[in-house]
Amino acid sequence: MTSRVYRLHSTLELPLEDTYDFFEDPDLPEEIESIDITRRNNTLIVSAVATDESMSKYTPTAQLKASVTENRVYEEDPDEMGPPGAASTGSTGGGPQWGALEEEEEEIESELVEYACFKGDRETVLQNTALQYAMFEVLCEVAKVAEKGTLTAIASVDDELEAIRIVDGEERPASINVVEDPAEDEEADGINWRDNEFIS
Repeated sequence: MTSRVYRLHSTLELPLEDTYDFFEDPDLPEEIESIDITRRNNTLIVSAVATDESMSKYTPTAQLKASVTENRVYEEDPDEMGPPGAASTGSTGGGPQWGALEEEEEEIESELVEYACFKGDRETVLQNTALQYAMFEVLCEVAKVAEKGTLTAIASVDDELEAIRIVDGEERPASINVVEDPAEDEEADGINWRDNEFIS
């Protein structure tokens, strides 16, 4: 049985601390013995260590790649309070007026938190062929604990195509649509910029 990932797009974000906590004791597919995590500047590389000892140590195994960014996290959700300077949208007439709100506005407590961002398509987020599908299964588990972001993919399992969609930590229904490639002659009606005599 050979399972493969054909299409993958990820916008997953989770606090770096939670990422490390997750990989301390993950539920790994049987093909993966353990996980190695390396941080190089603002890049986090999560590599699979194969269970199969016959696999050459020079064979690059699948790895997940995330960029590490800092986000400001507020103690109180600023969305609940509305944008700075905005009036209350309550239906009662007793809400604060524009000027009054600006005077009452207080500094919201916040801190900078590092996030691991698994963002991009397959070649960006999930690299190398050996153990690729097993590492994709690990990425699906990461998606289920991510506080925000979406993971969508098309995979082949037991020679059948499967659609995967996980949004903000929850699995959602997904389907595969087959569409035709756009006709090549559609571009004939457009402007040929390269042969335009007014552009040098």
